Amino acid sequence: MEDVEIIELYWQRNEQAIVETAQKYGAFCHSIAKNILSIDEDAEECVNDAFHQAWNAIPPQRPVRFRAWLGKTVRNLALNLWNKNHAQKRYAGMTLLLTELEDCIPAPQTVEREIEEKELTGLLERWLRSMDREDQILFVRRYWNGMALKELAKEQAVSPGKLAQRMYRLRLSLKAALEEEGVRI
Repeated sequence: MEDVEIIELYWQRNEQAIVETAQKYGAFCHSIAKNILSIDEDAEECVNDAFHQAWNAIPPQRPVRFRAWLGKTVRNLALNLWNKNHAQKRYAGMTLLLTELEDCIPAPQTVEREIEEKELTGLLERWLRSMDREDQILFVRRYWNGMALKELAKEQAVSPGKLAQRMYRLRLSLKAALEEEGVRI
């Protein structure tokens, strides 16, 4: 079923919308949550919460890119759960990813954070568009979807060490691009 049809089911308040969403995007959403949380049960909880959020948000929202909207929703839910549980020292799944990025992403500082985040998002999008398609995909799958380096390396048919170097060069490129735009890191 096409996304437009699924969203129409939400607008009609037809519970089949959730069934169709789960069928089309369940595995996608679960992989995002699992890559962040590392525990199947918690990932499944986030996916179910994301479907519930979709039910509550549509209507009035009508996402243009439903897959991206749903992915962002499940990712935010998973990160919130990770933060909650990380305080309890139960998860290590995202620690490495966040540590890798901390040298090239500025820390939040003031009330102007929301404006700065929007500007940073724009800079990041421009930087991503300047890269070749393969590097874009690798960066997003590693740092947005939280995919393990070993898994990415296996898909790319390269050693984890070689891919780690490539990811390091991408982070350096991001840092340089942000600094060039005057972002203090």
